[in-house]
Amino acid sequence: MTRPIAVVTGASSGIGRATARTLATEGFEVVCAARRTDRIEALAAEIDGRAVTCDVTKSEDVAALAEAAGERIAVLVANAGGALGTDHIADADFEDWRIMFDTNVIGSAATIQACLPALCAGRGVIVTVGSTAGLVSYEGAAGYCGAKAAEHAMMMSLRLELVEQPVRVCEVLPGLVESDEFSLVRFRGDTDKAAKVYAGVRNPLTQEDVASCIAFAATCPEHVNIDQLVVRPRVQAAAHKLLREDA
Repeated sequence: MTRPIAVVTGASSGIGRATARTLATEGFEVVCAARRTDRIEALAAEIDGRAVTCDVTKSEDVAALAEAAGERIAVLVANAGGALGTDHIADADFEDWRIMFDTNVIGSAATIQACLPALCAGRGVIVTVGSTAGLVSYEGAAGYCGAKAAEHAMMMSLRLELVEQPVRVCEVLPGLVESDEFSLVRFRGDTDKAAKVYAGVRNPLTQEDVASCIAFAATCPEHVNIDQLVVRPRVQAAAHKLLREDA
């Protein structure tokens, strides 16, 4: 039997890689898309999927991804994105902001736009991997919070725009996730700073936890739309309330 197609961007690490693996176990043929070819090729071989080298900020890459995915897409997980720096606005490096908006917002929008005809044909599901940072802001993250808030607003508009189409529009919005690269990238490879993000937190979310939420949203019955799924570790009662054992 032909497996339904799932496209996952940012599949070379973290939540994207975990999602590709989880969707493969759900019976999808996963198109693993990311910039690092060696990583996605290894992942595709592991899960019997396909690898497509793609930088979501490059229109030619996004077009090639949509072409490679084919005429029918069952699931698109627009996961590529991330955070850079913790500058306050007074000291912000706006080049970091441009990168965050290009990847999290415009990159997601461009991927959705390119894949939309195939998603309509496949009666598919669009899932963006947002963040609770897009719902509640915090200091030192105006650029990232702004990008994720824009992505959140974009998805609310998209849901209205596509109501007459057989396409579901879903957001998964994680809180604190212990990822293999998210904090390292944010702190430009500083392992000490990255480790402090999770210090004293018992059982933060894992990449696999978020992947299971994405798979749930993607595999609900066709009439069920998970508009927004906010997921946090139990010890994070709110964006500003995180229990640390050494506190």
